[in-house]
Amino acid sequence: MDLPTPWIVAIILAIAGAFLLRRQQQDGATLEQSPSSFTHDLSLMAARGTLEPFDGREKEVDRAMHIIMRRSKNNPLLIGNPGVGKTAIVHGLAQRIHDGDVPKSLMGKRVLSLDLNAILAGSQYRGEMEKRLRSLLGSLERDSRKIILFIDEVHMLAQAGGAQGSLNISDILKPALSRGDLQIIGATTWDEYERDIRPDQALDRRFQPVLVDEPNQQQALKMLKAVRDVYQDFHKVKIPDAVLKAAVKLSDERIRGRFLPDKAIDLIDEAAAKVAIDCSVTSHGKHLGVIHAAARACKTPTVTQGDIADVVDQWVVHSQAESKRDARRKVKVS
Repeated sequence: MDLPTPWIVAIILAIAGAFLLRRQQQDGATLEQSPSSFTHDLSLMAARGTLEPFDGREKEVDRAMHIIMRRSKNNPLLIGNPGVGKTAIVHGLAQRIHDGDVPKSLMGKRVLSLDLNAILAGSQYRGEMEKRLRSLLGSLERDSRKIILFIDEVHMLAQAGGAQGSLNISDILKPALSRGDLQIIGATTWDEYERDIRPDQALDRRFQPVLVDEPNQQQALKMLKAVRDVYQDFHKVKIPDAVLKAAVKLSDERIRGRFLPDKAIDLIDEAAAKVAIDCSVTSHGKHLGVIHAAARACKTPTVTQGDIADVVDQWVVHSQAESKRDARRKVKVS
């Protein structure tokens, strides 16, 4: 039996209304989620021992602690080039708080890292991102003076707000910062600081800068030694001191556009992966009855300075190819 047209329209409207109601309930539930929905608990990671070992940035950690312990304007802003170790400084602070290697006033503080992707995901409509961030800040402020919120790439909040034509980072963060109920550690590069944060003087003066310079070769070597065991355990290889020195020296001299210690760590990681793969292949050959020097050497797989040099050569060739490709594109455009 065919239904009258008014009934069909009513059914369609009822289904659409139910869908919209469910969507609103889901959005409301999202806003009422616990802080863990939008943050990573660095203090919990420190307690579990899952933070990477830290060394070589003690001065910057001390400077950040001095700012955090201030009565006002107690929000550090880590400013430095990409890859110099800004996030590692916050991890080091979280580890020191857990270990009790901090002044009494910092004991018991929780360090949370904001997940910007979770905040921005699905916030294509005007005001959604602001609602999420306000809700998060409100829930954190209830634990007054117990939370330190780390915001990596803090300039992205300003960019997201401006792109949507809505409120920007200063409108959201300034009230929380001025009340002192929530402490924030921000991290950004010099370019983004000059473009997105410094022009807003009201926001800029609520942060205290901590300059994070690129480490020299000796400092970078110290940082690599701290994380060596992590990469040895992951790749099941040995990484001697001489290899660490070669990674620092060659990356500093030949890799442009990137910074220590990040580029040296990436060299170690890729070279260790190369050795692990090579040994896996020769091990497979042993099962087939093929025994040669490489297979015997893989009884104790070790990364060599030659492995580091090979990876550097590959990076340089790739970089040169990218430069030529960019040059051709510019010629076509002109």
